[in-house]
This record gives sequence, structure tokens and C-alpha cells, in this order.
Amino acid sequence: MIQVKLFDREHEKDLEVEMNRFLKGMDEQKLVDIKYNVAAMPEEEEEQIYCFSAMIIYRA
Repeated sequence: MIQVKLFDREHEKDLEVEMNRFLKGMDEQKLVDIKYNVAAMPEEEEEQIYCFSAMIIYRA
């Protein structure tokens, strides 16, 4: 069966740590694909909010 694990963080390093923790416990043969996305949204006072997200697709 194909499954997904979703990750969403405001900082890219936090996303990296969480994904590596998940992947460490996974058999490499079960990994199908990894999708990555970055979104930037304007906020008050001319700052931006970033959203770093990823989806790991794997066989269960």
C-alpha cells in the first residue's frame, strides 16, 4: 500500500530535522518519492512569512 507523510514548518532547518528523523526509521527500499514546496506570504510591516513543506511518498 502507498502512503504519505506530510511535513510543514516555518524554518527550513526544522523541516530538514523532522524529515531526517522520519527517514532514519524507514527502509530505503520503501521510499517512492519526496515532494518539496516553499511558499512566501506577505505580512504586516513588509515582512514575509515562509512555509516550507514536503511530502514523503512510501510503501507501507
